[in-house]
Amino acid sequence: MDVKIGLLLGTRGLVMRAQREGRAVDAGPMLDLAERAEAAGLDSVWVGDSLVSKPRLEPVAAMAAIAARTSRVRIGTAVMLPAIRSLVPLAHSLATVDVLSGGRIVLAMGVGGAFTPEQAQDFAAAGVDPKSRAGRLAEMVQVMRRLWTEEHVSFDGKHVQLDDVTLYPRPVQPGGIPMLLATHYRTGSEAQALRAARHGDGIMGISDSPDEFAQTIAKVEELARAEGRDPAKLERVYYMTVNIDEDAERARADADDFLMAYYGVRHWAERWGPWGPANAVVDRMQAFADAGARELVVRFASWDQQAQWARFEAEVLPAFRQA
Repeated sequence: MDVKIGLLLGTRGLVMRAQREGRAVDAGPMLDLAERAEAAGLDSVWVGDSLVSKPRLEPVAAMAAIAARTSRVRIGTAVMLPAIRSLVPLAHSLATVDVLSGGRIVLAMGVGGAFTPEQAQDFAAAGVDPKSRAGRLAEMVQVMRRLWTEEHVSFDGKHVQLDDVTLYPRPVQPGGIPMLLATHYRTGSEAQALRAARHGDGIMGISDSPDEFAQTIAKVEELARAEGRDPAKLERVYYMTVNIDEDAERARADADDFLMAYYGVRHWAERWGPWGPANAVVDRMQAFADAGARELVVRFASWDQQAQWARFEAEVLPAFRQA
């Protein structure tokens, strides 16, 4: 099964657990898990992003810490919300962590949700109009790429204005840090697919079925060709949320409890999964690989990340590491 495998490290779960237990946040288990994932042969590890709506470790700082504890795996965001940040300091921080990691950073980025009062808190806290988030993302992707590869960058956009800015250090990776854009079939958004085709280095899906993800890939590749880009060079990543347990009801109960604490609502719960035996997880992963995913990022919907990892390593990963 020729597909890369990545692991989502629980920067949100660490904070939730500390809040639940009334203690300080301990990042040690997350960093240990990054080391274990690398030792097991995984291709990448990833961290999420939010500000105040879903408290977690700040992603760029977390990636720097992970870089210090690993030597080979790619380290990514899944997904980062650039629109709630100031562009030049963000580009500088990301270039720095790419240098510190030896060129291992990858960014999956999205507009972020602003459909509930809780989601809108991130934009309010950052002083950003949530209605501007899609436009800000598109302009920020363009300008960061230029800041990482050009000198004397000027840009006069609707959301971003720069005058003669040169930024160092540059990322280690030629052409700058790869930027994947979150792209979902269920939104039916032509603008979202076009943004990925025009500005992204690939796509990340998070809530599609395998068939929907295949259609998303086809749409983005069609648009990329129309933009004069080579679709074969675009990364195709799918982010899965699972819970591994031979007892499917127990797996669902654990996942439901974790995700309700995580989001406060049943956020895409029926589109995620599976919750159940390892073979069901293997089958679902293979379905996304067959749909065209070249990399699968797995998140555990569970309070016990270490136990889920142990089962994943022993019961799921071997299916994707056969000679």
